[in-house]
Amino acid sequence: MSDKPKGPLDGMTVIELAHVMAGPVCGLMLADMGAEVIKVEKPAGDDTRRAVPPEIGGESAPFMMVNRNKRGIVLNLKDPRGVAILKRMLASADVVLENYRKGTMERLGLGYEELRRANPGLIHAGISGFGRTGPYAERGGFDLIAQGMSGLMAITGEGPGRAPVKVGAPVSDITAGILTAMGVAAAYAHRLQTGEGQRVDTSLFEAAITLTYWQSAIALATGVSPGPMGSAHPLNAPYQAFRTADGWINIGAANQTNWERLVQLIGAPELNDDPRFAANTGRMANLAALTETLTAIFRRKSTGEWLELLEDGGFPAGPVLSIAEMHADPQTRAREMVVATDHPVAGRVETLGLPVKSGRTPGGGRGPAPTQGQHTGEVLGEYGYGEAEGVIAAGVAG
Repeated sequence: MSDKPKGPLDGMTVIELAHVMAGPVCGLMLADMGAEVIKVEKPAGDDTRRAVPPEIGGESAPFMMVNRNKRGIVLNLKDPRGVAILKRMLASADVVLENYRKGTMERLGLGYEELRRANPGLIHAGISGFGRTGPYAERGGFDLIAQGMSGLMAITGEGPGRAPVKVGAPVSDITAGILTAMGVAAAYAHRLQTGEGQRVDTSLFEAAITLTYWQSAIALATGVSPGPMGSAHPLNAPYQAFRTADGWINIGAANQTNWERLVQLIGAPELNDDPRFAANTGRMANLAALTETLTAIFRRKSTGEWLELLEDGGFPAGPVLSIAEMHADPQTRAREMVVATDHPVAGRVETLGLPVKSGRTPGGGRGPAPTQGQHTGEVLGEYGYGEAEGVIAAGVAG
């Protein structure tokens, strides 16, 4: 990918054995930061290739979203020749990224201890359901399971007594991928100083737990587990969505100064004299009454009218956008959070951009996701394999 900008991880070679989401998100982050990521797929392909609809030109849109900027090969790891090829690749790689269940790599002869004998500097990054240690290490895991066991589903939803609700996005998958990318970057910095590789290990369970910082602080301090609050905040009020004349608006009065500014801007300064609402402790204790009072006020104008008034007054507020509206938002576009790539089959495809901007090493390459096995011959040739033996070992033919 000669057109890929040189990001901060330029020179790092990553062999991605990951599939579906958490591992590929990690690979995506590393690739966008400049690493050379070679995605190794089984002959049947990453399961996300079959996550259709939606598809673009016959290619899975979800697959293209999280596998942009990588080269793709096919290896049959049930064939000893495929395993031998992978071992040769890993002997000179900087990172191997995998999200198999515990023991799978070892059964293939690709366990960390064996790999590090051939490559002491190798960083082995693993993402699993529950981590490689502990009583649940043998369990498989999915985002839904992690959200439930981490407490996330107990704090998400409209209120007490309602059915449990998961966060709409697969947050444990995505967060686990980002955390693993952070761990890989830290391990790579250590390796540059010492030459030593190491294992990097995280899980969907731990990733989901990290998203409960505020609620865990409350539970650890009081012994009481918070419950769902809709869009409201467990520590500050008003900090939630309110219905307007034509939709919804988010109000961010996360401190006393903003509360006092809010009541002036909405023409209700008397609320600051109400003993129920004057201080944050009272507003939290009387949240239902506060919500009812403010809703009656916000229903008087449209979302657009309130946004203009509040933004002119320097108050933090925002609309509740649909995903498509977010994509079209000028700030999204200005920050290059929707980028286009030219895919060899699907044509022009838009995906999400790199959320971290660096002044000297910008990253954020524009290469598309590979078609299945697109770079098999090219990559295996770089490792000294002829076309015939590469094709057979890869399981593509023969």
